[in-house]
Amino acid sequence: MKKIIIALMLILPMAVSAQKFGHINTQEVFSQMPEVAQVRAQMDTINSQYETQLTMMQEEIQKKAQDYQAQEATMAEAVKQIRQQELQEMQQRIQLFYQTAEQDIQKKQQELLAPVHEKMAKAIKAVGEREGYTYIFDSQAMVHIGTDAIDVTPAVKKELGIK
Repeated sequence: MKKIIIALMLILPMAVSAQKFGHINTQEVFSQMPEVAQVRAQMDTINSQYETQLTMMQEEIQKKAQDYQAQEATMAEAVKQIRQQELQEMQQRIQLFYQTAEQDIQKKQQELLAPVHEKMAKAIKAVGEREGYTYIFDSQAMVHIGTDAIDVTPAVKKELGIK
């Protein structure tokens, strides 16, 4: 039994030292992927479409509010109430449109970025397996990175074809 314990005590430090750890700056890699620029361009187009529609809706309510204010003194009470209700409903539609637009934009961005994240994860995994890493950590989440730590960012960039 003592021999087994002594053997384990001798082998365990060798097994631990045989592990290979690396770190990567995923934000740097992600920001340099050409697909991210394409997603940004698509998102700019989508944002622009929503902004255009929102601007049109805001201009319409401003015009109706100005018309209401200009004619308010000469309107019958029933007409005033109807016009006020119309303005409130328009404001509610604008708020609902804005909220829906924000949700749609976030959903679309996540949808477009999911394959990019997946591609980066596959590249990290490929580098890890090819070069024999036990673990690859994101350097953004690390508290300390020692001088002997291996930065695999260049290898992953190469795997992804990023210069």
